[in-house]
Amino acid sequence: MDEREYRSAYATLNPIRCVFEKAINSRQCNCSKSTRFNLADREGVSCNDNLAQERCVSLLHQLRDNARFLLQQKSIDGQLPHNAEIKIQNGGIQGLQHCISTLSSQPRDIAQLVECALAEFDTLEQLPYDNIVQSISSYQTRRKTRRQR
Repeated sequence: MDEREYRSAYATLNPIRCVFEKAINSRQCNCSKSTRFNLADREGVSCNDNLAQERCVSLLHQLRDNARFLLQQKSIDGQLPHNAEIKIQNGGIQGLQHCISTLSSQPRDIAQLVECALAEFDTLEQLPYDNIVQSISSYQTRRKTRRQR
């Protein structure tokens, strides 16, 4: 299956794409509103709830916008490199969990975190992004391993 066929099949199987797919596939968090699927030799994640997906899109936009300085970007309009996206998604979810007073250190459910954040801060724009960006900054991605030949 070439890349074009893969993308076409992916779009057919996954009409509502999970914007936190990289974080979920890295096994650092999960989402009760998502479904995992396999296509060829890759994993995908779809969202089962339009409202949850809209909230996640808004949250990811806020995380990216507030992390621009950290990433040394004037604006983030397109796709980021994989490691930068992992850092924003996993570090952002981790930081969000630390900012919500009603949560314990249970496994991170993205939909639950967003709902708790909205209950505590009223809007996603009012989240304490200074603290969340510190978590993004300190999040360590996996290092590349060198293969022995």
